Amino acid sequence: MILVTGGTGLVGSHLLYDLARSGEKIRALRRRNSHVEQVRKVFSYYSVEAERLFAKIEWVEGELLDYQSVLDVMEGTDEVYHCAAFVSFNKRDRLEVLRNNIEGTANMVNAALEQKVRKLGFVSSIAALGRPLSGEDITEELIWRPSRHTSAYSESKFKSEMEVWRGIAEGLNAVIINPSVIFGPGMWNRGSGLFFKNIWKGLRYYTLGVNGYVDVRDVVLALTSLMKTEISGERFIVSSENLSVQDIFGMIARHLGKAPPSRYASQAMMSFVQKLDALKSALFFTAPALPKETLHSAHQQVRYSNHKIRQALGMEFIPMEKSVMETARQFMKDVQR
Repeated sequence: MILVTGGTGLVGSHLLYDLARSGEKIRALRRRNSHVEQVRKVFSYYSVEAERLFAKIEWVEGELLDYQSVLDVMEGTDEVYHCAAFVSFNKRDRLEVLRNNIEGTANMVNAALEQKVRKLGFVSSIAALGRPLSGEDITEELIWRPSRHTSAYSESKFKSEMEVWRGIAEGLNAVIINPSVIFGPGMWNRGSGLFFKNIWKGLRYYTLGVNGYVDVRDVVLALTSLMKTEISGERFIVSSENLSVQDIFGMIARHLGKAPPSRYASQAMMSFVQKLDALKSALFFTAPALPKETLHSAHQQVRYSNHKIRQALGMEFIPMEKSVMETARQFMKDVQR
């Protein structure tokens, strides 16, 4: 039996599809207010047998912050994929982000040790990696250090990793992956899905930031492949290509048949907009659309090395041009439905 957390997210839904297709016996932990219909939709993107595959999943309601709930759902499982995370860059959510991600992961680690699972795979993030001082490519060896630009999410993923490393020190067989910005179909109102949605609506601005990007199918392939190996106590950056925001936006626009964003959003311009947004958020008690952390990351130029995962698995990544093309094709199908 395999347990998956975060199954209603982009990575989790694609992971569930991969496991169901390969005939694995699957249990998925879900929160009471989560929507499994999104998972069914993702399955339908890839198979005419989506309903049969979806029916293989044993859905169990539970909360990661409830240790007994986690312990119970993990009973009888051999492998655990921990994909769940609370993602928010709203300052008002800071404590919730930290508590959910760190304490939730601690509960998963403790339960895995108590239930003596064979192996745990943890989906972390490049947000848990450090930032180089001299501009070289970021590797798994870089040490995370907080700064005034550090988001609660980044802090939570780093400290979540520390819980996994603590579990490894206590005898847990575990592996960690750090995906870059993940592209894939289905979640159009969050994450990279918003890139497609906003460019479809006519987004006009770009920045000169550089980041790593990867297809969700490669994230799943890297994770499941590592779980089948004897590799333990290691973490791996999972990233296909380093691209500028201008390049990735232009790529999306081209495959959506839209004009590419053509106006450069300088740091000064974005800072002014961010202050107006913060004022609006304070006056109307709404979540900010442009948090300071987003402003900073939009202009950062960071590059990631995928050398370690390539060496470990002999992995070849889906080119981002192909990933964007296929994701854009599915977006347009969904828009037209």
